[in-house]
Amino acid sequence: MGGFFGAVCQHDAISDVFFGTDYHSHLGTRRAGMAAWDPKLGLQREIHNIENSPFRTKFEDVFDEMQGLSAIGCISDTDPQPLLIRSNLGTYAISTVGVVNNVEDLIRQRLSGGGHFDAMTGGRINQNELVAALINQKSSFAEGIRFAQTAIDGTASILILRDNGNLIAARDLKGRIPVLIGKSDTGYCVSFESFAYKKLGYEDERELGPGEVVELTADSMTQLCAPEKEMKICSFLWSYYGYSTSNYEGVNVEVMRYRNGEIMARHDREANVAQDLDYIGGVPDSGTPHAIGYANESRVPFARPFIKYTPTWPRSFMPANQKQRNQVAKMKQIPVHELIDGKKLLFVDDSIVRGTQLKETVDFLYDNGAKEVHMRSACPPIMHCCKYLGFSRNNSGMDLIARRTIVDLEGEEGLEHLDEYSDSSTERGKKLRAAICEQLHFASLEFQSLDGIIEAIGLPREKLCTYCWTGKE
Repeated sequence: MGGFFGAVCQHDAISDVFFGTDYHSHLGTRRAGMAAWDPKLGLQREIHNIENSPFRTKFEDVFDEMQGLSAIGCISDTDPQPLLIRSNLGTYAISTVGVVNNVEDLIRQRLSGGGHFDAMTGGRINQNELVAALINQKSSFAEGIRFAQTAIDGTASILILRDNGNLIAARDLKGRIPVLIGKSDTGYCVSFESFAYKKLGYEDERELGPGEVVELTADSMTQLCAPEKEMKICSFLWSYYGYSTSNYEGVNVEVMRYRNGEIMARHDREANVAQDLDYIGGVPDSGTPHAIGYANESRVPFARPFIKYTPTWPRSFMPANQKQRNQVAKMKQIPVHELIDGKKLLFVDDSIVRGTQLKETVDFLYDNGAKEVHMRSACPPIMHCCKYLGFSRNNSGMDLIARRTIVDLEGEEGLEHLDEYSDSSTERGKKLRAAICEQLHFASLEFQSLDGIIEAIGLPREKLCTYCWTGKE
């Protein structure tokens, strides 16, 4: 994944963009960058590797190194960005969020026309350069952005800092991820996360529609492309990777998660399962609000039987190596024995993807004396790797525990019945849950239903992307 933040002001924009970008650090762990425009200095840019150090540490000297009335910043889990581009449209800095699935086809088309790319280490092409090359084929940014987004198989939200100091912001064609505009007395800002600008003195102006493109100056916002009619915003924003204080399409993440947990608790009560419990807990951190909702509805006390030690390892998805990530996850879990020993516990996690770390967590709880450990997933079984946003590191469907277990149960034939396996009321659904319970040592397991998570979000089903659960947008 990744996120971006930009500001164009009547005063120096570096501070706003520094703090606004830092508030996107939960969206990526690999690269971060900033670019600024100043009437005297022109465009400036700085990129750092943040795999072993947070954004604010790597960019703490930026106040001495950059200045400008407008700036953009990004957190990226993929390529270094923003890039500086020279083209027929002028010189500009560009940052993108999304995934391009047809990279090789687009490269071949570009090279056949006499163009070229600067390959990165390993021979890969920086996705931002590819998007810029598509934009540059047209005579205006509006035409170029729409051309690029139409040519891309995947998703591309785009933030551009022009050599006149203006910002251009474009939400992806299906609106899979949010792009919000904030306004203050002295300028405008652009953000993935709505909360990122509230502490900086900006107020909500509006959320861009799918495919909408706007150009911002310190005192104006001009629409370059009108929004498309169809929206497919990612449902997983609310379940997992969106930040709790953010709002997307008017729906707050934290409130949705409480509501989601309540729906799961009602389902368990109606099915009369896992009712004799001592405590409800969340798999920290994003599972916690779902668990609070579950506890409120079930009237079983919420507790934290283990605490994450985060001062030295603040981000659970670093480092990149899976074995090291598992070891870090283990080292971070500090038990509260009084809340574990002899207790029947139910935990809610935001999702169950591979299951590797979750098994170690459950074994850790049993090793510390837990009597029973029940597990609930705050979303349906993940059956497909995301091809629109790349929010997880999965390269193969067989990395997904639900899909892998189905093949173990029924062979490739089972993949023809994914809908049945997702449904807990079917025989196949019951077998899937029993098999995962055996693998991961759960006393019981249930996933939130598709209807349940859509109810919790509260938007019409046709406006939500549910591809990772259903294989359909």
